[in-house]
Amino acid sequence: MTDSTFQLLAIGLYFAAMIAIGVYAYRQTNDLDDYMLAGRKLSPGVAALSAGASDMSGWLLLGVPGAIYATGLGESWIVIGLVIGAYLNWRFVAPRLRAYTEIANNSITVPSFFENRLRDHSHILRITAGAIILVFFTFYVSSGMVAGGVFFEATFGSSYLVGMLLVAGITLSYTLFGGFLGATLTDVAQGLLMLATLIAVPVVTIIAAGGPGEVIDAINAADAAHNLADPADEIHRTSLFFGGSVLAILSAAAWGLGYFGQPHIIVRFMALRSPADAKAGRRIGISWMVLSSVGAIATGFAGLAYFYSRGETLDNAETVFLQLAQVMFHPFVAGIVLAAVLAAIMSTISSQLIVCSSALVEDIYRAFGKETSPTRLVNYGRLGVLTVAVVAILLALNPDGTILDLVGFAWAGFGAAFGPLIILSLFWRRLTSAGAIAGMLSGAVVVGVWGQTDALASVMYEIVPGFIACGVVAVAVSLLTRRQNDDIEREFTEMNAAVQEPAPLA
Repeated sequence: MTDSTFQLLAIGLYFAAMIAIGVYAYRQTNDLDDYMLAGRKLSPGVAALSAGASDMSGWLLLGVPGAIYATGLGESWIVIGLVIGAYLNWRFVAPRLRAYTEIANNSITVPSFFENRLRDHSHILRITAGAIILVFFTFYVSSGMVAGGVFFEATFGSSYLVGMLLVAGITLSYTLFGGFLGATLTDVAQGLLMLATLIAVPVVTIIAAGGPGEVIDAINAADAAHNLADPADEIHRTSLFFGGSVLAILSAAAWGLGYFGQPHIIVRFMALRSPADAKAGRRIGISWMVLSSVGAIATGFAGLAYFYSRGETLDNAETVFLQLAQVMFHPFVAGIVLAAVLAAIMSTISSQLIVCSSALVEDIYRAFGKETSPTRLVNYGRLGVLTVAVVAILLALNPDGTILDLVGFAWAGFGAAFGPLIILSLFWRRLTSAGAIAGMLSGAVVVGVWGQTDALASVMYEIVPGFIACGVVAVAVSLLTRRQNDDIEREFTEMNAAVQEPAPLA
């Protein structure tokens, strides 16, 4: 058997396992709550691993090692910011959001929570939020499908179209039938696979390079050679602070602000068994993030040392993880490592498809007073998944278009439009629907304008001004429009009491 045959066999087994999980989840799904939120029965471990896998796409296995390989530890400020943001999200948002979404008329989506929490009987807030989710995530899903097509094209020499359709088809199959539970359980398997490979690849490479001391010596030698050849572009890859201004570091770390407003991540908090489960979820989720991030950084350094010591350089730094996997392991094991890259891509796609489906069915269709049987609503949810997937596939047919440019705004857009509103909803009684709508639109507009203005975007990541704009506008308008509402006061007090409840025993 050839190396590529072994690798394709490993990837084929991975695909089969994902479909099997989807079939299992399909048999556990009975109504819309099950399809969109797994009946709020996720254990802390499942929720934590699912949140991590759906968040950390292919950039963790390709982008981070590549950036460390090329320029060094200074590129890790984004990772540091994300870990801090994720911790704060689990620590302060998760327990309150789990409690409040159930108290506020059993809200199963972020937009429906905003509407129920703020008593917006006009449905404007809910529909606006659902539309923002639908537009951004359709492009986001498409970008993941593009990544899948490029992966197969670059790794196996297949056509882009075949690779893209294969990734899209497998992801769609287990998401379409398994719903949120299918996406979540596959996320767990994918998250564990990503973690295992991000530990195995750097450890084996460091051993092959002669140990940690030899790796550090090789990195320093590579830096010295680079600085001698190009003094104007001096680098010190092992320095966390070299070459970065305070503003640049803050801008990179500000990626962590995005966590508070990412619908495909915080929906995992809503699906926990109880608010108290957030504590265990936080420990598991942050441990996974730290280990995976350290593994990604170590991969970049180990790859630099290994290839430099052999007089080799990579044309594309972002392939360092893939190159090491194929050099260090048997082709079948290398295939499993390659499957981890697909896992990172597909776990994000599946989570975003479910959020898009919920935006169509729960936040737009049902916002207009459309009620029907639970079975029909589940079928509508599946139709929503299929619709978004088809549109995303059509967009992905042209990978050279403007899709990836728009995706660059998605993290900042969601973080700025929804993040401050989530925090204010959970910690400030006086937020109003008018304040939420004004803040949401302000955050989204500022992100769009700032990100499209090169002079501004080069100074600060657009999530920072967008986040501030949303928060300031939401507070100001709420103070001007607030009216006493006893139901809101009662639910807020009930939520505060609920977060003190102990976790269930099983």
